[in-house]
Amino acid sequence: MTMIFKSRLTFVLGLFLLTGLLFSCDDNLEDEPTDTNPPPTNENLVVEGIPVPLSEIQDSYGHISSFQNVSQWGPYNSHDPAVIKEGEYFYSFGTDVAYGQALTRVGIQVRRSKDLVAWEFRGWATNGRPQQGVNYIRQNGGVPFENVWAPYIIKIGEEFRLYYSQASPVLKLSAIGLLTSDNIEGPWEEKGLVVTSNTNIPMTNAIDPAVVVDKDGKHWMYYGSAFDGLYVMELDAATGLAKTNNDKGFRIIQRGFTGNSINGNIEAPEVIYNEATGFYYMFLSYDWLESKYNIRVGRSTSPTGPFLDFNGLDMNGEQDNVPMIVAPYKFQDHEGWQGVAHNAVFREGDQFYIAHQGRPSADSHYMIKHVRKLYWTEDGWPVASPQRFANLPTKDIQEEDLVGTWEQIILGYRVVPGYADEQFLPDLQVSADLTLNADGTIGSEAGNVWTYEKPWLTLNYGNGTFIDKVYVDNEYDWEKSKETIIYTGLNNEGTAIWAKKK
Repeated sequence: MTMIFKSRLTFVLGLFLLTGLLFSCDDNLEDEPTDTNPPPTNENLVVEGIPVPLSEIQDSYGHISSFQNVSQWGPYNSHDPAVIKEGEYFYSFGTDVAYGQALTRVGIQVRRSKDLVAWEFRGWATNGRPQQGVNYIRQNGGVPFENVWAPYIIKIGEEFRLYYSQASPVLKLSAIGLLTSDNIEGPWEEKGLVVTSNTNIPMTNAIDPAVVVDKDGKHWMYYGSAFDGLYVMELDAATGLAKTNNDKGFRIIQRGFTGNSINGNIEAPEVIYNEATGFYYMFLSYDWLESKYNIRVGRSTSPTGPFLDFNGLDMNGEQDNVPMIVAPYKFQDHEGWQGVAHNAVFREGDQFYIAHQGRPSADSHYMIKHVRKLYWTEDGWPVASPQRFANLPTKDIQEEDLVGTWEQIILGYRVVPGYADEQFLPDLQVSADLTLNADGTIGSEAGNVWTYEKPWLTLNYGNGTFIDKVYVDNEYDWEKSKETIIYTGLNNEGTAIWAKKK
């Protein structure tokens, strides 16, 4: 369906794309005849970073946010992560941004970690913006943003393929390009533009790429932000570029209505295949990146869809979809986290993880890398840990360990009338105390009961009105700086339930 924009919606969506990531950098938007940043070179740009361990990770980092302190960035200034395991390290590639700083260095930020906790800043993948993306925007009358957005990394054979987004203040004037290397730390070589968008083309914005290789060996790219939803297109497996020249693919996801208009605030698709369930899973982000940014998921038996939500609805329809598995949240003893989306989903062996930015509500311009375990419900839906991964040894949790008071968060979603208004509210989902009694009851209501069959805890409210089946694990309590027990899962309506034991 064609989007019909009200004047207010047009303004807000324009503001969304125009400002992009400018909250953290001072971009020069004057139309200069030459590029102010040099093109990528064969220089392998590495900063010898200092891994930041769990005990030193803070919610704010203003004192080290400048480019003079890049060696200490570690998990900080981390935005739009793409994660891959190579050798003994996990590598994370991300948008180049810096809290409160003008961009005196441009490229794609690179970090690495052995344990997904202590991150080392490694520098930039490119020396400046990739020239082919810059040229496309200039040749179409635009001025490219000074930073490079939303990369994606994949290894095909012995070749690393690093996709990037180059955008501009002109609505939809954007490009996704490809860099390749035989080394995860570069140097990188430009191979071409994969897909482009323009104001005059009825399609989504050509940013936020992600790639999956399907069961048959075909390569598919997913991309898009705002406008006409999220798209998929086939790639040439040999080159990583579009299989068909000038192909834009086709839409497979859109978002429901707000008022009388399609809500365009949807972006950052990423698809994985889980052979244990037989489904392809689409992870995507709703809403504004600084406030109520949240992660939804759907699944399909085909990489090209249709992707269905928890209720069996086609996610290319005209409604918002569930489950929402990560959303702005607030446990006790903390001001809360917002902007928790634009995710990477990756695995090591049978364990899946999800990484995303997190913005502390005390100052939502800080960007800190969050990594969480993913668990799978018995009917094949992914759910995320309520606490960030801390690489703790797994413990055998007994029924008596669950007795006591918990902080529980129900990941609801408040729809605020008016597209513009809702984007500037973090919509923090706040924890409330919940007591599991030794006699199997919950709180003071005799009709609410719980049972435990490792690792699943079942919470039954109102004699089956709501049934929450949640996975129990041990994790680090970041708000209280100690180990705790957590649970995560979905209720019978597809609403995510998070909790940690007090």
